[in-house]
Amino acid sequence: MTRPDRVHDIDSALARILERCPRDIVAAAPLGLGKPNRLLNAVYRAVRNDASRSLQLFTALSLARPQPKPGLEARFAQPFIERHFGPDYPDLDYVLDLRAGRAPANVTVHEFYFQSGAWLGVEAAQRHYASINYTHVARDMAARSPTLLVQLVARRGDRLSLSCNPDVTLELLERMAANGQPRPYVVAVVHPQLPFLGNDAEVGLDFADLLVEDPGESHRLFALPREPVLPSEHAIGLHAASIVQDGGTLQIGIGALSDAIVHALLWRDRDPAAFDRSVRALGAQRSERLPYETTKFERGLYGASEMVMDGFMHLRRAGILRRHVFDDLGLQQVLNSGAVRETADASTIDRFIEAGLISMQLDRPSLEWLQKFGLVDAGATLVDGELRWPDGMRSGADLSDRGARRMLIEHVQGKRLRGGRYLHGAFWLGTRLLQEWLGALDGEDYDGLCMTRVAHINQLYGGREALDIAQRHQPRFFNTCMMATVFGAAVSDGLADGQLVSGVGGQYNFVAMAQEIPNGRSALTLRATRDNAHGTQSNIVWNYGHVTIPRHLRDLVITEYGIADLRGATDEECIQRMLAICDARFVDELARTARAAGKLARDYVIPDAVRLNTPQGLHDRLHATGALAELPKWPFGADFDTTELQLIPALRQLKAQTATRIGRIGAIAHALLRARRLPAHEAALARMGLAAPASSEERLYVKLLCAALDASAAPHPH
Repeated sequence: MTRPDRVHDIDSALARILERCPRDIVAAAPLGLGKPNRLLNAVYRAVRNDASRSLQLFTALSLARPQPKPGLEARFAQPFIERHFGPDYPDLDYVLDLRAGRAPANVTVHEFYFQSGAWLGVEAAQRHYASINYTHVARDMAARSPTLLVQLVARRGDRLSLSCNPDVTLELLERMAANGQPRPYVVAVVHPQLPFLGNDAEVGLDFADLLVEDPGESHRLFALPREPVLPSEHAIGLHAASIVQDGGTLQIGIGALSDAIVHALLWRDRDPAAFDRSVRALGAQRSERLPYETTKFERGLYGASEMVMDGFMHLRRAGILRRHVFDDLGLQQVLNSGAVRETADASTIDRFIEAGLISMQLDRPSLEWLQKFGLVDAGATLVDGELRWPDGMRSGADLSDRGARRMLIEHVQGKRLRGGRYLHGAFWLGTRLLQEWLGALDGEDYDGLCMTRVAHINQLYGGREALDIAQRHQPRFFNTCMMATVFGAAVSDGLADGQLVSGVGGQYNFVAMAQEIPNGRSALTLRATRDNAHGTQSNIVWNYGHVTIPRHLRDLVITEYGIADLRGATDEECIQRMLAICDARFVDELARTARAAGKLARDYVIPDAVRLNTPQGLHDRLHATGALAELPKWPFGADFDTTELQLIPALRQLKAQTATRIGRIGAIAHALLRARRLPAHEAALARMGLAAPASSEERLYVKLLCAALDASAAPHPH
């Protein structure tokens, strides 16, 4: 093993990079958490300050702390940001410069996925965005011939872990080697808090050309705050959880909708009867092809998701994420059929013989196969047609002999298959709790989690299609979109004017993959409406100037009002089913447009049940079943304290009220005339630094905040 050069400070690492790399640096850095921020900042500053050099950086999801606007937003957010991220978190300098419009001409940053909404209106970021499917990133990055690759790693002795980002790096290096391209200078920066994860994420020290172990590299890792979940989002979670089959496969993303799905799965497993009553009481349209799946998880689920987030941690802790997959097609097929279970019983050997996995006349390949999966002790040997056991016992190898078969059965009975994985992921990102959980994994929890290449997770190609399909048995791939057309096309990553909100990531891959797996389904989730400065808008639209998922890949669409099963449907059927999960306030206009376009029968009548698709109607149905008590706003806890939780809805409501000039005037007038400062407001005012207002501006803030606190305390459906 070639040992890398080692340095113990960022300055020395920078000097090595500038010495080894050409003056025009083409750099690659992982998506999300895997960036060594302090080293990237050093490289960026060196190039920014030297006009004779240039830097092209290829990456994605440049995580950045929020930058609150001055005023009430900053008064609330800044103390939380400092507490949550820590005082020493190194922001990425290129992010700060791009935001401020001061990026130097000799630096270009190309991202294939944005932090959601972070770069709207930022010309340099929008111009240099690259729309690439996640599975094609290594290919397209290799085409740019990077000369520098930097990555955050964990270290354990003579082993490194790519931990949060084995997704693209290894494939990129392999592609470049196969193409005959020069290897980039690989710099690995060790972070002591980064969890060391094994399996495919583990590499030797020779992965790196330069290993940086700087004692100053001890800042907190970037962690996402936990999000609230609204009743409408919980309803989406209930619908989604009711199509997940026990013994199946799960893929989910991040955010409130994903949290709602996970919470619903946990409720279903904990109290199947109550879950069943509640999801049926929602009274939503549902295809006959989607029977209600409301039973407890007896076989468990397997996770195959490009992103590993908190939800998988919660499902693993609850014992739901426990179906293991194995890298053997025959074994996986008999497991899927239910002929055998992960724990061997008296019939297991017979089922293996019937499936042709082991031979009746036990031979060396059969014995090694049984040993590989932990059913026969490694010390057992086959000598002259006789099976010799580590304890000195001997038995025949002819399993047609009842005695020989009985001895083998007794040996394997009660043993669990070894080498399985309950979760495959390409990158992880989540809360501080997720980081702590990953760092503390051991035993089966550690061995069964495999962070691996995105090309393995997000597609079926690569020579192992049959095995991948078998492992991803009964998959339900859940992804979020912003809008959907009545024809089933989805808008997930961009706006009609070309501005990019985020990126396609792996969404297309999972949607397409679901079409290729015989029992697979893709479900795109979205809230039926959104509120903005123009009022309440429908997220189900006739058409839109940008789509992420084309209509010919339409499958399942889920809103709080139900599930539209669009696979194989005609355009008219799609429209009818999408109208059934639309907010009632918008169905008539959509239906008129469809009739005018000749896509909906002139005599089509909107069903009465669809008229109940309103926030109040949803609230009433959830309340009637008692489900609201099981659907907390913060299902997995909050990173905010009690006072901050009181402030959040008030500030959100105030922001909505003041989004327009007329709204601002109205809110100010109401606050000045009606708002009263009450004892119940004091803790919130103190948290906002307004306990003793010292200026006319601060006195106005007090009035506005008191009015908003009172208004947000009044109950209202979502």
